[in-house]
Amino acid sequence: MYNNYMLKISSVDKNGIGYELGFEKGDIIKEFDGFEAVDLLDYTFYDYKEEFTITVITNGGEEVKVEIEKEEDETLGLTFESDNLDLKTCRNKCVFCFVDQMPKGLRESLYVKDDDYRQSFLCGNFITLTNVSDSDIDRIIRLGLSPIYVSVQVTDGELREKMLGNRFAGDIISKLKKLTDNGIKIETQIVLVPSLNDGKYLEKSILDLYSLRPNLQSVAVVPCGITKFREGLFPIKDITKGYAKCVIEQVKMINSELGENFALLADEFYNKAELPLESEEVYGNFSQIGNGVGGTVKFLAEFNILDIKKSGKGKYLLVTGESAKNFIEDCAKRVENTCNGISTSVLAVKNNFFGESVNCTGLLTACDIISAVKEYDKEYDYLVLPDICLKQDEDLFLDDMTLLEFSKKINKPIIVTDGSAESFIDALTCGKRVRKV
Repeated sequence: MYNNYMLKISSVDKNGIGYELGFEKGDIIKEFDGFEAVDLLDYTFYDYKEEFTITVITNGGEEVKVEIEKEEDETLGLTFESDNLDLKTCRNKCVFCFVDQMPKGLRESLYVKDDDYRQSFLCGNFITLTNVSDSDIDRIIRLGLSPIYVSVQVTDGELREKMLGNRFAGDIISKLKKLTDNGIKIETQIVLVPSLNDGKYLEKSILDLYSLRPNLQSVAVVPCGITKFREGLFPIKDITKGYAKCVIEQVKMINSELGENFALLADEFYNKAELPLESEEVYGNFSQIGNGVGGTVKFLAEFNILDIKKSGKGKYLLVTGESAKNFIEDCAKRVENTCNGISTSVLAVKNNFFGESVNCTGLLTACDIISAVKEYDKEYDYLVLPDICLKQDEDLFLDDMTLLEFSKKINKPIIVTDGSAESFIDALTCGKRVRKV
């Protein structure tokens, strides 16, 4: 019996170095340079190196150590029966967990609580580091898995244990320090829960994280999501206009004292506070855009430099969440005023499924959009839908309805945009960067 983490070869490319060295289908890679072959990341890392050793268990059960010498751009040419990247799930019981607030009947993947450092490196998923061992930390450093994305919430150890519902969650700074001291770049986030990790705790957390600069690159402060399905869960207050203003003022003051825009606020705080967003320069390289930070500003910056066609045809109904309504209306009117022959209307869909406190576009369900469209009493030729409403790489809404099923219920041509300013303009002017259903 061999370790389940070993990589079993399924095929060998005849043009690769592995074929020349006699690797065969069924051989098992046990180690690289004496380190256990855990998953495909090990192979990918070493396949770029010029000199290393591989310990192989052959089909006949013989253990052989092979010394590899190759050019950096040469590959071993091996594929494996499994990448061994099965998802590591979360061990926490966070008081604000969005998964715990979801009803039954949504697409299956939404109920998976992932907390996998490998997926953080590969896909940008935020992790808590509560389920990583010392050997995992050493592996991240050895393989150079950078950047990774860490959900900190708070640096006070006792409070972090409470918020994450995990008595092993308190040593976050020591783990982050070891990673950053060894060259791993980290983006972090604080999910802000009113009356819990805000105020003095928020200030301390930002300053503690700043002490790990430059490899700890930024901290995003994002509001916790609250649905109407919180019965029996930790009581959390919704973020009010006044509260959002206070958070914005506090974070701007801290950044001013630090002399740089290290802490970045989610766009939602500005929407709640009814305040204009920051300038483009504040967000740097927009490293936290996937976290709802600076997306509106980046979109507008791109929008402002794009050419808009002078003529077009049709009436367009644009779907959005309630928080983005005014912004989308402004952009749509700018296109309409430049492109003769089109008219635009924006439909801000109320989130009846999750509750009124959830107002972002990405959490709209197909059923809520359909209901809103049916109640819309003006004529239109095309429905414009942002792909953030759909599962990545799959035409599936949160409530498990396919885009094709959705289109049949709408019974109108649907234009799907990709979230970019160029796609937005193309949707209204018959451009190329859109999908039509």
